Amino acid sequence: MSTSHQSRADRRRATEVRILDSARELFAEKGYERTTIRAVAAAASVDPALVMQYFGSKRGLFGQAVRVAPAALTATDTDEIVEQLLTSLGLKLGGLPEGTLAMMRSMLTDRTAADHVRAALGRQIDSVGAALPAAEDPELRAALMVSVLLGVTIGHQFLGLAALRGVPADRIAALLRPAVKALSGPPK
Repeated sequence: MSTSHQSRADRRRATEVRILDSARELFAEKGYERTTIRAVAAAASVDPALVMQYFGSKRGLFGQAVRVAPAALTATDTDEIVEQLLTSLGLKLGGLPEGTLAMMRSMLTDRTAADHVRAALGRQIDSVGAALPAAEDPELRAALMVSVLLGVTIGHQFLGLAALRGVPADRIAALLRPAVKALSGPPK
């Protein structure tokens, strides 16, 4: 569809998407502190004032760029919960969306990013904890399960740990399975 046939709202939305895509790339590559509104605007081929008009501030742009819908936990059985968590790890080791990369790269240096990560992980912990069978400390167990997978993801995606580099996700999942299963509760 040519630009002349697009409505003003469609052109506005396309510009907003282009700005957000550019912001995600830059935040993922450079983190919050080193990404500038001017750099995002240049990457999106727009004026910096337009970025400010759409998002109000760098913090507003960051908040929209890193917004990620939480993954729903659909499992109801302990074995299914473990498998769903390990499957999500496999997806994460295959590559994270740029918004997630940006948020994680910035979480240790920017309070807003840390708040986003904390809230997203909190929702995941609540979901896993609610799905665990009546076991002692379901929230703690869920937090440990999620934290282990987060640590593996950081080691693989951000630190490029030599021991994890090039190892297939299914091999990592196979080695983690007994530990994650043990955290899920007492054996049946």
